[in-house]
Amino acid sequence: MHLSEVTHPNQLHGLSIHQLQQIARQIREKHLQTVAASGGHLGPGLGVVELTLALYQTLDLDRDKVVWDVGHQAYPHKLITGRYDRFDTLRQRHGVAGYLKRCESEFDHFGAGHASTSISAALGMALAREQKGEKFKTVAVIGDGALTGGMALEAINHAGHLPRTNLLVVLNDNEMSISPNVGAIPRYLNKMRLSPPMQFLTDNLEEQMKHLPFVGDSLTPELHRIKEGMKRLAVPKVGAVFEELGFTYMGPVDGHNLEELILTFNQAHKLPGPVLVHVATTKGKGYAIAENDQVGYHAQNPFDLTTGKAKPSNKPKPPDYAKVFAHTLVRLAENNPNIMGITAAMATGTGLDKLQQKLPKQYIDVGIAEQHAVTMAAGLACEGIRPVVVIYSTFLQRAFDQIVHDVCVQNLPVFFCLDRAGIVGADGPTHQGLYDIAYLRCIPNMVLMAPKDEAELQRMIVTGVNYTDGPIALRYPRGSGHGVPLMEEGWEPLPIGKAEILRQGDDLLLLGYGTMVYPAMQAAEILGEHGIEATVINARFAKPLDTELIIPLARQVRRVVTLEEGCLMGGFGSAVAESLLDAGVAVPITRIGVPDLLVDHAKPDESMTALGLTGPQIADRILKTMVPQPALVS
Repeated sequence: MHLSEVTHPNQLHGLSIHQLQQIARQIREKHLQTVAASGGHLGPGLGVVELTLALYQTLDLDRDKVVWDVGHQAYPHKLITGRYDRFDTLRQRHGVAGYLKRCESEFDHFGAGHASTSISAALGMALAREQKGEKFKTVAVIGDGALTGGMALEAINHAGHLPRTNLLVVLNDNEMSISPNVGAIPRYLNKMRLSPPMQFLTDNLEEQMKHLPFVGDSLTPELHRIKEGMKRLAVPKVGAVFEELGFTYMGPVDGHNLEELILTFNQAHKLPGPVLVHVATTKGKGYAIAENDQVGYHAQNPFDLTTGKAKPSNKPKPPDYAKVFAHTLVRLAENNPNIMGITAAMATGTGLDKLQQKLPKQYIDVGIAEQHAVTMAAGLACEGIRPVVVIYSTFLQRAFDQIVHDVCVQNLPVFFCLDRAGIVGADGPTHQGLYDIAYLRCIPNMVLMAPKDEAELQRMIVTGVNYTDGPIALRYPRGSGHGVPLMEEGWEPLPIGKAEILRQGDDLLLLGYGTMVYPAMQAAEILGEHGIEATVINARFAKPLDTELIIPLARQVRRVVTLEEGCLMGGFGSAVAESLLDAGVAVPITRIGVPDLLVDHAKPDESMTALGLTGPQIADRILKTMVPQPALVS
């Protein structure tokens, strides 16, 4: 059977090990060809090919449910669930999503782009099954990196107290999330990766002991204690922890041995209650270059399969915002030992790996634990350290309560740096950084700022590091800057809450925030060609707003347009509208940003165009409302 013929996972039933191995090779070939051509997550999926095939051969996917944690490890799942023919559209607009989506396939039982959710979701499905009196198997596949997330541990704690609820957790242990895992849990797991699997004692032991002379049923409680004590001796150290939490532990199992995997999963399905199968895999398996560089090949832009090197760009690009951020922070930290950079398992993505290399004592990686990162930063701030919490906008959402309760209520000087704010692109709705303006603006004591370009980013980093009156947040986008000249030193902090005028005009007031300042300037130039002169303001701060500048100009110009790369509801435009309303300035105001919808996966420029956020589109929208249209001839 060829992989292209597999349109339903149940077609794997009855296939021999040799046939499954052939399909595994074809999955890796298709996986590599697709990601090399268009980019995507590489290492995670390559590592779980055999795991996926073995698990699905032991399940009936017309009934049974599988929840994949995060989802970027589920490319093999997509290839055997009817998406082979469209797989070359991966992460492209209107193509196959890079993560699981319930609306994309009946086999995507739960969607996720953030880690550590799978066990909770699968447990919910298992409890619903019992409530409704149904019969199906429920499986959660979670990586050891995601196991560092508190939510996963909360779910394990709950499931372990439900001995009658059948739930299978498959722990995909490859020692990696995006970067090498940190913390006590991964270290504990790693001790067992090379330990030989052990057979656990079953109820057969008790049955056999009952038949011993003079024993029978009279010592059942004592026999139970003996059995449990012997199990503790038999179960590997890491397994004993899960057993103490109420799970039956099996493993570690070789994650690339189909025969062993199938045998283990079949045994696990027969066991009552919560079961954890510990599977040891190699991230990037089958592609030597990815196996040797598991961090670099977690995800890749288009690359040459033979060399593994990225395909050269047609033209040189300005430095990425993340690189400018990292360079600037390292320079500041060299002169200030109290600066402490904090990441949540995203060292390479945020650029904090540069701080780790240069100043390791001023760097902390907490693993996939954003809540802990924020509250730990609050503790550091209490003792005079300057914590710089660098987390993607989409992931900081996970720590909202800690921002409110532990930082803002106590007005602690924590500096939040929100990488990948705004439209992110091919990762889709779970990764777009569209909500941070709204979810941070509403919290007392918080200051919000966003740069128009990479040079202003440098000044805002200095501003954030020097600001000690309370929490302050900086949002900046993914990708390249505008190519403006950068300074190596001598950066000056910005005055808090002060905007700047970039262009003067009497017909229209354009207020741009962050990445939308340049489109505002472009729109103003186009409008000028049509006789409409606009004042353009680089707001710099969404909170506090520069009302001393904005309100008099709004009164004078009498027409306001706000521009933001974020959700309109509760965002920057809402802040401006509220300020004008509170000041009694009743002027027409148009808010341009992301409406109340989910932005799907696509290239960022495609999404910006679809949302009408380019300079020419903004100018066209304004022209249609400001220039009188000719009357229709009846």
